[in-house]
Amino acid sequence: MMTLIAPTAAILLLFAAVASAHVSVVPAQSSTGAWETYTLKVPSEKAVATVQVDLRIPEGAAFKQYESTPGWDVTIEGNKVSWKTTGEGIQAGQFQRFYFTVQNPAAAGELAWDAYQHYADGSLVEWSGEEGTETPHAITAIVQAAVGDSHSHDSMNMDGDESMVTDEQKSSSSTSPIVYIALVAALLALVLAIVAVFRRRNV
Repeated sequence: MMTLIAPTAAILLLFAAVASAHVSVVPAQSSTGAWETYTLKVPSEKAVATVQVDLRIPEGAAFKQYESTPGWDVTIEGNKVSWKTTGEGIQAGQFQRFYFTVQNPAAAGELAWDAYQHYADGSLVEWSGEEGTETPHAITAIVQAAVGDSHSHDSMNMDGDESMVTDEQKSSSSTSPIVYIALVAALLALVLAIVAVFRRRNV
Protein backbone atom coordinates (compact mmCIF):
# COMPACT_ATOMS: atom_id res chain seq x y z
CA MET A 1 0.00 0.00 0.00
CA MET A 2 2.87 2.35 0.82
CA THR A 3 4.32 1.83 -2.67
CA LEU A 4 1.13 3.35 -4.07
CA ILE A 5 0.67 6.10 -1.49
CA ALA A 6 4.21 7.51 -1.80
CA PRO A 7 4.00 8.31 -5.55
CA THR A 8 0.51 9.73 -5.07
CA ALA A 9 1.73 12.05 -2.33
CA ALA A 10 4.60 13.17 -4.55
CA ILE A 11 2.19 13.98 -7.37
CA LEU A 12 -0.02 15.92 -4.97
CA LEU A 13 2.92 18.01 -3.77
CA LEU A 14 4.00 18.65 -7.35
CA PHE A 15 0.55 19.93 -8.34
CA ALA A 16 0.40 22.14 -5.24
CA ALA A 17 3.83 23.59 -6.02
CA VAL A 18 2.84 24.37 -9.62
CA ALA A 19 -0.40 26.00 -8.48
CA SER A 20 1.41 28.32 -6.07
CA ALA A 21 4.39 29.13 -8.31
CA HIS A 22 2.73 31.70 -10.54
CA VAL A 23 3.43 35.40 -10.31
CA SER A 24 0.29 36.86 -8.74
CA VAL A 25 -1.32 40.20 -7.94
CA VAL A 26 -3.88 40.51 -5.14
CA PRO A 27 -6.56 41.35 -4.18
CA ALA A 28 -8.52 39.49 -6.85
CA GLN A 29 -11.43 41.92 -6.46
CA SER A 30 -11.71 45.64 -5.77
CA SER A 31 -14.17 48.47 -6.38
CA THR A 32 -14.38 51.18 -9.01
CA GLY A 33 -12.40 54.35 -8.32
CA ALA A 34 -10.75 52.96 -5.18
CA TRP A 35 -7.14 53.67 -4.28
CA GLU A 36 -6.17 50.04 -3.83
CA THR A 37 -2.91 48.74 -2.42
CA TYR A 38 -1.94 45.71 -4.47
CA THR A 39 0.59 43.01 -3.66
CA LEU A 40 2.79 41.59 -6.41
CA LYS A 41 4.11 38.18 -5.33
CA VAL A 42 7.04 36.80 -7.32
CA PRO A 43 8.34 33.26 -6.70
CA SER A 44 11.63 32.12 -8.25
CA GLU A 45 11.01 28.84 -10.09
CA LYS A 46 14.44 28.26 -11.62
CA ALA A 47 17.80 27.26 -10.18
CA VAL A 48 19.03 30.82 -10.76
CA ALA A 49 17.87 34.02 -9.06
CA THR A 50 15.18 36.42 -10.26
CA VAL A 51 16.92 39.78 -10.71
CA GLN A 52 14.20 41.98 -12.20
CA VAL A 53 10.41 42.11 -12.45
CA ASP A 54 8.48 44.39 -14.82
CA LEU A 55 4.77 44.99 -14.28
CA ARG A 56 2.47 46.65 -16.78
CA ILE A 57 -0.25 48.77 -15.18
CA PRO A 58 -3.52 47.91 -17.01
CA GLU A 59 -5.25 50.50 -19.15
CA GLY A 60 -7.69 52.59 -17.15
CA ALA A 61 -5.78 52.16 -13.88
CA ALA A 62 -3.55 54.94 -12.56
CA PHE A 63 -0.30 54.10 -10.74
CA LYS A 64 0.07 56.28 -7.63
CA GLN A 65 2.85 55.09 -5.33
CA TYR A 66 4.92 52.13 -4.17
CA GLU A 67 6.45 50.86 -0.96
CA SER A 68 10.23 50.68 -1.00
CA THR A 69 11.67 47.18 -0.76
CA PRO A 70 15.17 46.70 0.69
CA GLY A 71 17.56 45.39 -1.94
CA TRP A 72 15.46 46.59 -4.89
CA ASP A 73 15.43 49.74 -7.03
CA VAL A 74 12.19 50.92 -8.65
CA THR A 75 11.83 52.71 -11.99
CA ILE A 76 8.61 53.94 -13.60
CA GLU A 77 8.35 54.42 -17.36
CA GLY A 78 4.85 55.16 -18.60
CA ASN A 79 2.69 52.23 -17.55
CA LYS A 80 5.70 50.00 -16.74
CA VAL A 81 6.92 49.63 -13.15
CA SER A 82 10.21 47.76 -12.74
CA TRP A 83 11.82 46.31 -9.63
CA LYS A 84 15.54 45.56 -10.13
CA THR A 85 17.68 43.93 -7.48
CA THR A 86 20.72 45.62 -6.01
CA GLY A 87 21.74 42.41 -4.29
CA GLU A 88 21.36 38.69 -4.93
CA GLY A 89 17.73 38.82 -6.04
CA ILE A 90 15.09 36.18 -5.37
CA GLN A 91 16.84 32.85 -4.92
CA ALA A 92 15.49 29.46 -6.01
CA GLY A 93 12.75 28.29 -3.66
CA GLN A 94 12.09 31.84 -2.40
CA PHE A 95 9.54 34.53 -3.20
CA GLN A 96 9.35 38.30 -2.79
CA ARG A 97 6.38 40.62 -2.29
CA PHE A 98 6.22 44.12 -3.75
CA TYR A 99 3.53 46.61 -2.68
CA PHE A 100 2.10 49.42 -4.80
CA THR A 101 -1.01 51.60 -4.92
CA VAL A 102 -3.21 52.11 -7.97
CA GLN A 103 -6.41 54.06 -8.48
CA ASN A 104 -8.89 51.69 -10.06
CA PRO A 105 -10.85 52.61 -13.21
CA ALA A 106 -14.18 54.37 -12.82
CA ALA A 107 -15.96 51.63 -14.77
CA ALA A 108 -16.45 48.02 -13.71
CA GLY A 109 -14.46 45.38 -15.55
CA GLU A 110 -11.21 43.43 -15.21
CA LEU A 111 -7.59 44.43 -14.76
CA ALA A 112 -5.10 42.08 -16.41
CA TRP A 113 -1.65 42.37 -14.84
CA ASP A 114 1.08 41.43 -17.35
CA ALA A 115 4.36 40.71 -15.57
CA TYR A 116 7.82 39.92 -16.96
CA GLN A 117 10.26 37.97 -14.80
CA HIS A 118 13.99 38.28 -15.58
CA TYR A 119 16.45 35.65 -14.34
CA ALA A 120 20.18 35.98 -13.71
CA ASP A 121 20.97 33.71 -16.68
CA GLY A 122 19.28 36.16 -19.05
CA SER A 123 16.09 34.15 -19.49
CA LEU A 124 12.66 35.79 -19.37
CA VAL A 125 9.27 34.43 -18.33
CA GLU A 126 6.31 36.44 -19.61
CA TRP A 127 3.30 36.17 -17.30
CA SER A 128 0.92 37.59 -19.89
CA GLY A 129 -1.13 34.60 -21.06
CA GLU A 130 -4.83 33.98 -20.64
CA GLU A 131 -6.26 31.90 -17.79
CA GLY A 132 -5.53 28.23 -18.31
CA THR A 133 -2.17 28.76 -20.05
CA GLU A 134 1.19 27.87 -18.51
CA THR A 135 2.07 31.50 -17.79
CA PRO A 136 -1.22 33.32 -17.10
CA HIS A 137 -1.45 36.93 -16.04
CA ALA A 138 -3.18 37.80 -12.79
CA ILE A 139 -6.71 39.21 -12.97
CA THR A 140 -8.46 41.63 -10.64
CA ALA A 141 -12.22 42.02 -10.99
CA ILE A 142 -13.32 45.64 -10.58
CA VAL A 143 -16.90 45.81 -9.34
CA GLN A 144 -19.16 48.81 -9.11
CA ALA A 145 -18.73 50.61 -5.81
CA ALA A 146 -21.82 51.04 -3.64
CA VAL A 147 -23.25 54.53 -3.31
CA GLY A 148 -21.28 56.42 -0.67
CA ASP A 149 -18.59 53.73 -0.56
CA SER A 150 -15.23 55.38 0.08
CA HIS A 151 -13.31 52.10 0.14
CA SER A 152 -9.60 52.45 -0.40
CA HIS A 153 -6.42 50.93 0.97
CA ASP A 154 -3.63 53.30 1.97
CA SER A 155 -0.14 51.81 1.65
CA MET A 156 0.95 53.90 4.64
CA ASN A 157 -1.73 52.38 6.87
CA MET A 158 -0.15 50.72 9.91
CA ASP A 159 -2.42 47.72 9.36
CA GLY A 160 -1.53 47.52 5.69
CA ASP A 161 0.55 44.35 5.85
CA GLU A 162 -2.14 42.47 7.75
CA SER A 163 -4.91 43.58 5.37
CA MET A 164 -2.84 42.66 2.32
CA VAL A 165 -2.14 39.20 3.70
CA THR A 166 -5.86 38.76 4.30
CA ASP A 167 -6.60 39.83 0.73
CA GLU A 168 -4.08 37.34 -0.57
CA GLN A 169 -5.56 34.53 1.49
CA LYS A 170 -9.04 35.34 0.19
CA SER A 171 -8.01 35.68 -3.45
CA SER A 172 -8.48 32.71 -5.74
CA SER A 173 -5.66 31.40 -7.90
CA SER A 174 -6.30 30.81 -11.57
CA THR A 175 -4.85 27.32 -11.15
CA SER A 176 -6.73 26.34 -7.97
CA PRO A 177 -8.81 23.65 -9.78
CA ILE A 178 -5.56 21.75 -10.35
CA VAL A 179 -5.09 21.40 -6.61
CA TYR A 180 -8.59 19.96 -6.20
CA ILE A 181 -8.01 17.52 -9.04
CA ALA A 182 -4.76 16.40 -7.41
CA LEU A 183 -6.54 15.88 -4.08
CA VAL A 184 -9.23 13.74 -5.73
CA ALA A 185 -6.54 11.69 -7.49
CA ALA A 186 -4.72 11.16 -4.20
CA LEU A 187 -7.87 10.01 -2.41
CA LEU A 188 -8.75 7.68 -5.29
CA ALA A 189 -5.28 6.14 -5.22
CA LEU A 190 -5.56 5.62 -1.46
CA VAL A 191 -8.92 3.85 -1.84
CA LEU A 192 -7.53 1.60 -4.58
CA ALA A 193 -4.53 0.75 -2.41
CA ILE A 194 -6.77 -0.24 0.52
CA VAL A 195 -8.95 -2.37 -1.78
CA ALA A 196 -5.84 -4.12 -3.13
CA VAL A 197 -4.65 -4.97 0.39
CA PHE A 198 -8.00 -6.51 1.34
CA ARG A 199 -8.06 -8.55 -1.85
CA ARG A 200 -4.62 -9.94 -1.11
CA ARG A 201 -5.72 -10.96 2.39
CA ASN A 202 -8.80 -12.74 1.02
CA VAL A 203 -6.67 -14.66 -1.43
